[in-house]
Amino acid sequence: MGFSDTIAALSSGRPPAAIAVIRTSGPGAKAAANALAGSLPPPREATLRTLYDPRSRTELDSVMILCFDAPRSATGEDIVEYQCHGGRAVVAAILDALTSLGLRQAEPGEFTRRALVNGRIDMIQAEGLADLLEAETESQRQAALAFAGGLLSCQVDIWQSRILDLSARAEAAIDYVGDEDETATDTSALCRDALALATELDTWLARPRTERLKDGIRVVIAGPPNAGKSSLVNALAGADRAIVTDIPGTTRDSIEVPLAIEGVPVVLIDTAGLRETTDAVETIGVARARSEAKRAEILLWLGDLADAPTHPHLLLIATKSDLGEPVVKGALSVSALTGAGIPQLLGMLGTVAASLFPAEGEVSLNRRQATAVADAADQLRTASTDLLLLAESLRSSRVAFDRLTGRAGVEDAIDALFSRFCLGK
Repeated sequence: MGFSDTIAALSSGRPPAAIAVIRTSGPGAKAAANALAGSLPPPREATLRTLYDPRSRTELDSVMILCFDAPRSATGEDIVEYQCHGGRAVVAAILDALTSLGLRQAEPGEFTRRALVNGRIDMIQAEGLADLLEAETESQRQAALAFAGGLLSCQVDIWQSRILDLSARAEAAIDYVGDEDETATDTSALCRDALALATELDTWLARPRTERLKDGIRVVIAGPPNAGKSSLVNALAGADRAIVTDIPGTTRDSIEVPLAIEGVPVVLIDTAGLRETTDAVETIGVARARSEAKRAEILLWLGDLADAPTHPHLLLIATKSDLGEPVVKGALSVSALTGAGIPQLLGMLGTVAASLFPAEGEVSLNRRQATAVADAADQLRTASTDLLLLAESLRSSRVAFDRLTGRAGVEDAIDALFSRFCLGK
């Protein structure tokens, strides 16, 4: 599917800046550049040109021009990029001149969307680009680069090739005319191979989801009133994010504090003190605190171990060590006032949080991708020795992978994805 119109947008940061990059893509990109610059350099060769307004022939700016010929370009279309001075007036004048030549302002993410439609990237790589633009921590950056670079796409290609091979064997067996025992043997082998692929897909589904990289590990700080929860949040965050007083029940609601620990995104959650109360507002806060403790991926407990909730990643913390509190067995002693024990606690949190993410160099799946892979695995598991049913299961599995890569049935997902992009990307 090709596009008949040509789009333009500022692809660099908002002016003013030292340099701005204006990108154009579509069948009219080269003609527009010729109208502004008089001539174009060879493809992929940056050349200095002076741009002139095609209406008045007044000089606009001296720019570096780069051309990329279709289909060997980022979007699969002819692309011309202008590296100009980054003043607001300069950028506005060049975009206005391009508009006068029939180009239109690109929508957010439209360049990447054209790359997807024209087969230059697939849905998985587009999601990686969106994540890369939003990455705030090193782990987010690395995971996004893996997606954008095509590591998962290459694996999906391997899976699709195996399913196509199984489908071809199934179709050949359906058309086979000969000994029934030989046909039955082929069908059993097909079913075994289909189940083996389903098992491999299940190992990928068992990996931690990439949403943890984006949303952060939920670290809930819980315990009785006046245990030092809010003070600990402030100490870990390095800023006064929670109100601290000597009055029990000060914290009435959950407070979320995003934080990066050793490059790993976490969300610290301060909660109301757990106790019986007749205060209506505090009762709501206590209920929310219990709910947060159940949802926690890491739970910091600031109370007696005997009262601690059962949790797979429970860290027992003894606060107020500066007051000479008795050492609690198995607990890490810290002081929000002096900072004692805080570096050790940050190190522990970083280690546990990192263990909840995919291993270094391991590619994982996001929720949308996991749904498609799970659908494919389910279809493979239903493989029947009845050849017609087996062929249909394999076809349905191929459809699930087409949804994964964006080749079919993902219009809503595509719209949601590109709404995350900025102009010029």
